[in-house]
Amino acid sequence: MASDIDHGTRAKEVLGRSRWWQVVAAALMMGLISPYQYVWSSIEGPLAADLNVQLSALSVVFTLFVAIQSLSQFPVGIWRDNHGPRTISLVAGVLAGGGYLGLAYATAIWQVYLLYSLGALGVGIVYTVAVNTALKWFPDKRGLTTGIGTMAFAAGSAVFIPYVRANTGLGAYSEVLRNMGLLIGVGILVGAVALRDPPEDWLADDDDDQRTAANGGTATADTRRQYTPREVLRTWQFWILFVTFTFVNAAGLLVTAKVVSFAQSFGLAAAVATTSATVLALVGGLSRIVVGGVSDRVSRKWAIVVMSLVSGLGLFAMVWLGRLGSGVGFIAAVVVTTFFWSPQFTLYPSLVGDYYGEANSSSNYALVYMGKVGGGVLGGAVAGWLIAVAGWTPTFLAGGVLAILAGLMSIALKPPE
Repeated sequence: MASDIDHGTRAKEVLGRSRWWQVVAAALMMGLISPYQYVWSSIEGPLAADLNVQLSALSVVFTLFVAIQSLSQFPVGIWRDNHGPRTISLVAGVLAGGGYLGLAYATAIWQVYLLYSLGALGVGIVYTVAVNTALKWFPDKRGLTTGIGTMAFAAGSAVFIPYVRANTGLGAYSEVLRNMGLLIGVGILVGAVALRDPPEDWLADDDDDQRTAANGGTATADTRRQYTPREVLRTWQFWILFVTFTFVNAAGLLVTAKVVSFAQSFGLAAAVATTSATVLALVGGLSRIVVGGVSDRVSRKWAIVVMSLVSGLGLFAMVWLGRLGSGVGFIAAVVVTTFFWSPQFTLYPSLVGDYYGEANSSSNYALVYMGKVGGGVLGGAVAGWLIAVAGWTPTFLAGGVLAILAGLMSIALKPPE
């Protein structure tokens, strides 16, 4: 408890206000960028119809989004660790807001690809800034505070999804995109002004026992050594983290990108598809803060193992209940899958901080986060191809297998020596 008071007091001396305002600003920004990932399944159909193209022509847009959002985080992380979060977050506001605003005026498919890709870069900037704001200011509450930020990224879209789906056929679709773009851009600019990083020596005179307690006691590793990205790449733990993050993201992004179409493939009611997309965002957000807070008190490694295994079983349940034609059962399976998949975005950055320290947390976690590129390819373009070749059921079963493999591989994890 003394450690908590020490961190809060020192942060207030540096900031002149509570460090929790940093989390509030970061969470606001995360909620505003959420439509790029979680609303895509609701806007791709209307976009295709508006451009008079086949839905398959837009299938690579989501894959590009995941790739750019993920790959941007390493260079962004290096910049942020050296120059702070504010300037680059202002750039992100222009990119993310401009991406959605531009979609309202898109008249060709290449424009959709370009605008969504520029927006993805803005999303990548905001994501790495927001997550690592929590890691830098809250070494004593990594799971809880990263959970709040990543919760906003998932749950924020729950505000947008009903609004988008209610206006897709009413001649107001361009206005919807314009309104969202303006809100995203202005909101990020406001949040960016509040952000700053702690000075390097703000905890310099902590003794070893305080540092260990700040990292969650027995639930975390001793982070007195601050690893550089180059040193992280030389540890075998990184490669397990990278591969398992890739696998579990392939499964989760498959559900995120395809849940509406998957429900429709079984002939389930439109309300089931809409509800599935909405609860996916709400449950995903709730689980991140719940599991994140719990992980500050238990083993994060075993949390990852359990989360991955159960999310894989949830994908199997989605297939089974969808084939039975049970709308309620299908929604319940989406809830289970999402609740146990979504916390990976809280657990992995927190575990990276536990293993490798917080000094280079932005760039170190960005290395792991690049696994989302492979996950996006598997859950996006490859899944689209597999659906066309083999059908929905084998594709979602394959996603479940990947999540279970991630859980089994994670059993081998332990702190680097």
